[in-house]
Amino acid sequence: MTEKTIYELSQPGRQGVRFPEPDVPEQALPDAFLRTEINLPELSELDVIRHFTNLSKLNYSIDGGFYPLGSCTMKYNPKINEEVARLPGLAHTHPLQPSVTVQGNLYLMHTLQEFLQEISGFYRVSLSPAAGAQGELVGALIIKKYHQINKNDKRVKILIPDSAHGTNPATSSMSGFNVVPLPSDERGNVDIEALKTECDETLAGLMLTNPNTLGLFDENVEEVIRLVHEAGGLVYGDGANLNALLGIIRPGDVGFDIMHFNLHKTFSTPHGGGGPGSGPVGVAEHLAEYLPSPIVTIVEEGDDGTPPLFDFYEPKYSIGRMKSFYGHFGVHIRAYTYIAMHGTKGLRDIAEKAVLNANYLMAKVKQDYKLPYDRTCMHEFVVEGAWEDIPDVHALDISKRLMDYGFHPPTNYFPLIVHEALMIEPTETENRDTLDEFASALKSIAKEAREKPELLHGAPFTTPIRRCDEVKAARDLVLCCWIPE
Repeated sequence: MTEKTIYELSQPGRQGVRFPEPDVPEQALPDAFLRTEINLPELSELDVIRHFTNLSKLNYSIDGGFYPLGSCTMKYNPKINEEVARLPGLAHTHPLQPSVTVQGNLYLMHTLQEFLQEISGFYRVSLSPAAGAQGELVGALIIKKYHQINKNDKRVKILIPDSAHGTNPATSSMSGFNVVPLPSDERGNVDIEALKTECDETLAGLMLTNPNTLGLFDENVEEVIRLVHEAGGLVYGDGANLNALLGIIRPGDVGFDIMHFNLHKTFSTPHGGGGPGSGPVGVAEHLAEYLPSPIVTIVEEGDDGTPPLFDFYEPKYSIGRMKSFYGHFGVHIRAYTYIAMHGTKGLRDIAEKAVLNANYLMAKVKQDYKLPYDRTCMHEFVVEGAWEDIPDVHALDISKRLMDYGFHPPTNYFPLIVHEALMIEPTETENRDTLDEFASALKSIAKEAREKPELLHGAPFTTPIRRCDEVKAARDLVLCCWIPE
């Protein structure tokens, strides 16, 4: 049955909401505020419920299927996180309340700061940045202010490996730095010789995604950090892929100066559709006074069973506020719950399963798809979605055809250094049966590409909306409901 619009379901006289009798005298509405041209549908409550429930089934979700979106870590989010976030003592507080009345909230935030410091090896953490990209901006601004305070005005360039996340160069440019790209070597690491040529008195820092967008851990990371530090620069770590490292390696111990965490990715908050996110930033001790405020601290130690008193403080050289109030407190709650629930062993198990799943899936598909860097990957891997002997089939065709097999497509055409890239991240939450089914689908599509390429060119065939002009769809948005004349 074809889904009808709410206007086609509308019948005169149907009513889904009945308002209570007013407890104040009724007054005539001013004519200037009355609108007669709005054609609102008349529906029963059941009509509305069924309509929006049916619409929700048309959306792909992590609760409904496998979501192998590389570099975004779209993993299952435990429902206990949602239960805790809805506890009245947390959900019903207001950020403008006096700090003495929200001590439970501040305890949670302070403990989360300590959790993240222990996990990462950094000296101090600020929870306020609203997303990973804003965490990157914090890192770039800290680098800038650090050099300004130390009167190093010549340090104007940031180095960005070509395997970094795409927001890194944009963040650096927004912060006023000159962006200098670094190539990768034949194994997907930062090219050491290219790095050496850029390590001079103009170097402000390096933004390093590790594991990088190829899903590879940089084998020379300690040498990279040493070279930048010897040249007087700082090293920023893009922590978006931290779920591959939990409990195994601490970036702060390796020598990173700054790093952001994607709480919504690594520590499980639903973030499809652009939000919500959270991008706390951790720093080494020499940068602690540059962090954005507010940061939760203990202002009075408790004794004899009395809990400590928490409040906020602003570091001496703080780059200032990056977000209103405390940041995204709801995401803090979910991350705290996730970390506390898993504990030390559980966090390491997350990383081990993420890496195991990625390598298992990579081994299953690399016989049918070209693997540009054939080495052990971390949490994700990249294959080429094209074949030299099938010139008319592209990565986009493969992804569209995957929809007919019931799977969400992986990331397409990123990273840019891989031809027709398909970036695949199975995450640690998927079982082997799901991975086998996905690998089987990819193998079947590879066979179809040779025998029936028209299937790929026309796909998808089974989705509510067939293949569309994606450029037009992005530029010619339809943001309102269709209202019949």
